[in-house]
Amino acid sequence: MSRRVVTLTILNCSLVVGIVYTAIAQEPKPAVPPGPAKEGKGKGKQAARPPLFFREEWKQTAAGGEHGVLPESVGNPDLVLNLVGPTAKEMLLTGNAGDENNPIHVWTGMCTTPCAFTLRHKANFADLTGLARIRLVTKTSGFHQVHPIVKLADGTWLAGDRTDGSLADWIESEFPVSDIRWLRLDPQRMVTTGNWVNNPDLSKVDEIGFADLMPSSGHGPGGWADVAKIEVYAKPVAR
Repeated sequence: MSRRVVTLTILNCSLVVGIVYTAIAQEPKPAVPPGPAKEGKGKGKQAARPPLFFREEWKQTAAGGEHGVLPESVGNPDLVLNLVGPTAKEMLLTGNAGDENNPIHVWTGMCTTPCAFTLRHKANFADLTGLARIRLVTKTSGFHQVHPIVKLADGTWLAGDRTDGSLADWIESEFPVSDIRWLRLDPQRMVTTGNWVNNPDLSKVDEIGFADLMPSSGHGPGGWADVAKIEVYAKPVAR
């Protein structure tokens, strides 16, 4: 066999091998069923959402109308009411069950100093860490806003920088507790004190409530705050 024939044969074989290799490489690979998802380094599972810790919608008297807020104004039998501040006893309860325009609510309008109320669960502390959140229905007048406040198991009082309230109408809002920044609260004078409290221990909260940190103007438009339905989602911790 001549050298030319040998050379052409080798070239033809190389060409065939190249075509076959290219065809094989371009064939789609069989799908591989996905395996179990792996957690990234340092990442744990998503924290569980806490259950409803308590709901309070207030209880009107048989006579209805406007009257002082009393222990029996609390409709949830698991909760105890605490009025906080020099003129907190001037807070009133008014409204009607099932009335969207005037739901049963606490009104701060007669408080001549900042005032607040809290609710304490009889059997459990609230763990407000993680994904704990609060939902409430509010309305305000003037420059007034509703601030969340808490009393910790060690007796520390804190007021949060979260504010709620609409001048136009009742609003239902929800917020995660983890978004709140806190200042110490003097419950006797109802004023905030000191600098921001970094990373307060909210794993055992004794009382949860809301404050109007401005003196109010009385009946009619001017300056006051209303708080109707409250829901707290948190893990219960036995007392």
